[in-house]
Amino acid sequence: MDGLLIVLNSVLSPRRAESYPPPLHIHLPMRLPILHCLVLAGLVFATSQAVHAQKRYILIDGSSTVYPILKIAVDEFGKNWDAKVNMEVAFSGTTAGMRKFLSGELDIAGASRPITREELKAAKQYNIPFVEVPIAYDALTIAVHPDCSWVDSIKTTELKTIWERAAEGKITTWKQIRPEWPDTPIKLFGAGKDSGTYDYFKDVIVGRSGALRQDYTASENDDELIAGIEKTPGALGFVPFAYFTKEGDKLKALAVQWDFDAMRNQPVQGAQAVAPSEEAVMRGVYMPFGRPLFVYVNTKSLDAKPHLRDFLNYFLINADDYVERVHYLSLPNISYARSIADLESQKTGTRFFGEPDIGLSVYDMIGRRPR
Repeated sequence: MDGLLIVLNSVLSPRRAESYPPPLHIHLPMRLPILHCLVLAGLVFATSQAVHAQKRYILIDGSSTVYPILKIAVDEFGKNWDAKVNMEVAFSGTTAGMRKFLSGELDIAGASRPITREELKAAKQYNIPFVEVPIAYDALTIAVHPDCSWVDSIKTTELKTIWERAAEGKITTWKQIRPEWPDTPIKLFGAGKDSGTYDYFKDVIVGRSGALRQDYTASENDDELIAGIEKTPGALGFVPFAYFTKEGDKLKALAVQWDFDAMRNQPVQGAQAVAPSEEAVMRGVYMPFGRPLFVYVNTKSLDAKPHLRDFLNYFLINADDYVERVHYLSLPNISYARSIADLESQKTGTRFFGEPDIGLSVYDMIGRRPR
């Protein structure tokens, strides 16, 4: 916490004055009744205030995984710090949110995966400088209907057999995965294509050049996926850990054995089945489904909107609390302190190379610097 306090002393100085719009130039007759003058003065003042008010907004969109954290942060900032900032937080999925972010429509994009190579090219092409801010870790969870008593763990090669494009319309029962499992229909649920969770799951299970089958129930709304798995016997899906944990015993989480590295197209030797948990994610052993979560911040917005900097400082000071409220794994305080410093100095760039880094522990990730 000491590192965080040192940084805060330098960034939480008295609040900056907002930049007002340029003065309005109105040419008036030399003589005008006093009442008319007062009305005109009032109109000029009201117009100036209206333009100023329009500048005090923050637009946030992106990952449904990150959304619960950001929603708490927005609510708490409005309640405890500055209720006059108009804030809009939504979730259209990481990929859809990044499209908006890279077209200059957003101040902040939530992401459940690192920025991709294609997005890095777009950021350069459209001149959208950004600060990458890690905010939490997630344990992407393979969840089944609680009545699936025959299965407690699953291999990543078996997940590939279920989810690859070649399985579409062909792999339809549990018995086709393991002969000892029942001939029960397997109903699949997962993130839609605009979700970063979709991208991450696809990359680590079938590889970057692969594709998922399309005959499954897809949604960018994780609550809808949870509800579908709960009410469908034989169901299997992939969902963020926070959405799984809030359902208690309504779902069953499977331990995962990482026996094949789809990103490198090679077997993994000696891996054990590991259940999703905070400890497993912290140690970097819940592979390949332990993953960092981010917000990306447009530095042009930082320059134009002092209240955006206020919000981000407030958010990062309290991030561990907000993250733990929704059952993700918070980062060490030094990570949030570094992010505050990066925002203050506008340290742009990414810690990644346009793709997920499987098995990256929390401490390895925060030890990297953007470039």
